[in-house]
Amino acid sequence: MKKLLHSLLLLLAAVIWGVTFVAQSDAMALIEPFTFNFIRFAIGSIVLLPFVFIDAGKRKRERAQISEQPQKKSGLLSASLLCGTMLFAASSFQQHGIALGDSVGKAGFITSLYIILVPMIGMLFKQKASPTVWVAAIISLAGLYFLCVKKEAAFEVSDLLYLACAVFFAIHIILIAKFAPDISGTTLSAAQFAVASALSGICMLIFEKPNINNILGAYSSLLYAGVLACGVAYTLQIVGQKHLNPTAASLIMSLESVVSALAGMIILKQMLSAREVCGCIIMFTACILAQLPAKKQKSAG
Repeated sequence: MKKLLHSLLLLLAAVIWGVTFVAQSDAMALIEPFTFNFIRFAIGSIVLLPFVFIDAGKRKRERAQISEQPQKKSGLLSASLLCGTMLFAASSFQQHGIALGDSVGKAGFITSLYIILVPMIGMLFKQKASPTVWVAAIISLAGLYFLCVKKEAAFEVSDLLYLACAVFFAIHIILIAKFAPDISGTTLSAAQFAVASALSGICMLIFEKPNINNILGAYSSLLYAGVLACGVAYTLQIVGQKHLNPTAASLIMSLESVVSALAGMIILKQMLSAREVCGCIIMFTACILAQLPAKKQKSAG
């Protein structure tokens, strides 16, 4: 039941993130990518602050009852810096891709490649990938070709940005799996948002010229992305991953790609071509294939 509950939390996060692609696309008509991320992550961090203090007080009382030593701040600091930096990088590539691209459905599906990348990157941490994962990776490349490569046989810049985003999101998922069991979900969530917001703010001041009127004009998209996509969904991710391995978690969260395609068609009227739908189906099939359990080796004799 505990695994089912945490799976449902990740599913809810995936639904919220899928619709967030629409908010991200709408906001790009008024404000620039780093400005958008700076504000959304700042909102997410601020929204969680009351819950951080409530959780801290609760944990302090629990430690007092069992005479447990308080958690070392160095652990939270390193987790926040690493997760926040990866979140900043992934979101920056994704937001710039959305600014250049023309389909939130495509953005969601290419981003979902992290489902293949999580077990592959896990090999660097001595987590072996089964032959099924490698087959899925090859299949996903075929799907990516149909989805992204036009008749002139060239990837769009936005597609490459989404791919870079998928890499950093994969690393982010692996890091969350490492830190989530030992750190409060709301605290880690708020702290990583603060780091991502600070890095986005620095880039905003260097590369962009934020306009207060345009920012106010995009308030609804910023509030949705800040409160729900950040404050709620990323916290659900951290809590949900506490009792699930990163590969299983990535499968559930990849359903954001389906939601993003549906949201793009329903809300933004962005219809995918037959070729692009074919690519989506192939990629999603590869994503599911990557999660199939490997056959156990028969013992000798």
